[in-house]
Amino acid sequence: MDSDHLSKTMQRNKSKQTAPPAAPAASTSSSHHDKNKPFTYDFGGPIGATFIMIILPVVVVFLYAGCNETYCVDNRFDFPELFQNVAKRFNWDDLVDPQAIAVVFAWFGFQVALERLVPGTYHAGVQLATPKKERLTYKVNGHTCFWLSIAIVGIAHVQKWAALTYLYDHYLHLAFGSICLSLLISIFVYVVSFRSPDVLCAEQGTSPSSVFNFFIGRELNFRTAATGTFDLKYFCELRPGLIGWAVLNLGMAAKQYELHGTVSLSMWCVVFFQNLYVWDALWHEKCVLTTMDITTDGFGYMLAFGDLTWVPFTYSLQARYLVARDPNLSVPVIVALVALNILGYVIFRGANAQKDAFRTNPNGDSVKHLKWMPTKRGTKLLISGWWGMARKINYTGDWFMGLAWCAYCGKASIMTYYYAIFFAILLCHRAWRDDTSCREKYGDDWTEYKKHVKSVFFPGIL
Repeated sequence: MDSDHLSKTMQRNKSKQTAPPAAPAASTSSSHHDKNKPFTYDFGGPIGATFIMIILPVVVVFLYAGCNETYCVDNRFDFPELFQNVAKRFNWDDLVDPQAIAVVFAWFGFQVALERLVPGTYHAGVQLATPKKERLTYKVNGHTCFWLSIAIVGIAHVQKWAALTYLYDHYLHLAFGSICLSLLISIFVYVVSFRSPDVLCAEQGTSPSSVFNFFIGRELNFRTAATGTFDLKYFCELRPGLIGWAVLNLGMAAKQYELHGTVSLSMWCVVFFQNLYVWDALWHEKCVLTTMDITTDGFGYMLAFGDLTWVPFTYSLQARYLVARDPNLSVPVIVALVALNILGYVIFRGANAQKDAFRTNPNGDSVKHLKWMPTKRGTKLLISGWWGMARKINYTGDWFMGLAWCAYCGKASIMTYYYAIFFAILLCHRAWRDDTSCREKYGDDWTEYKKHVKSVFFPGIL
């Protein structure tokens, strides 16, 4: 989500990955770790990182193999049958198709071209932890690129230049191509991070373990004089994978129409609300500049795989499921799920909009009535409004939306609820990670803040 996408996208959507709203102050990115202090690893350290790097591609294939056009695990969970069907998909022909790999790389190149050629606005990022305390400039044109991408693939489908149904027919081939692209980019950014001793690295990326550094990412922002404002991490955060997710959804709807001559209510809802989520992230693109993915994490395997493979090829599971297994939900059930979806979006967008307005101008008309507490750092923490209800109220809205997307698929298979289950675990981990970071950042002020805002996700409950 995001970013929010493995960590948005294992940590996605990227407007949601922030500490509690604070008024503007000099923000600093991470720098090299103090070698006089013991290193504290995230994600289970080198062993955890190794496990994650191995298991993630396996999970992507498993989610397809466990639920596809010929087989889908039901709630009985017949494990011998499940693993027999999964094992069938781990073969060369099912995974590797040169044309599909070329399509993935061409899509990435197409998004790079749009980012470079389409006009946009320029915004300064947070203050870097360098002697000059400079701020990088970022080009913001994702919203325009989103609509151009949708228009171009739509025209190509209508004109029969490139059928959207190809995305369903070669789904696993495309996923494997994306795994290859993610791995190549991870290797590239790790190798080039050693090009100069002046490269600004993320603190977690300077651990004693090369394996962990490869996973978490060494360099904070990969840029060169030749690439100018093109920031590879920022680009991958919201472009190829996130827009790719929206396009994959359209491909699933096109395939359902091809097979059945109609697009079901469940499919309409999944495609509309998931693509609204993507649009929302790109409409508020500049908000990602203050998220943990951009300010703190390096660009390595975690973000590359999460952004480019995990997001598009696991988050589109619901639309893919509906192609062949639509549950034909009743209108009242659809209405209830739409209401849950809208509630989640209102909470998610309302909380994030309030946070962004407060950070931009604490005295603005829309937020000047809100209560806040001062901190020794000079920042102000909101303790009323959306953020007075719960410290991660935006996560709550985000999860409500995800639960609705899963429920549009009915209850025949637990596999379709993967997103809600995974996202709940992800958001809890992110909340814990943010709490640890803020405790170190604010000290006693953080303890005092938690006395004012006691709930994490659900006001008065949790």
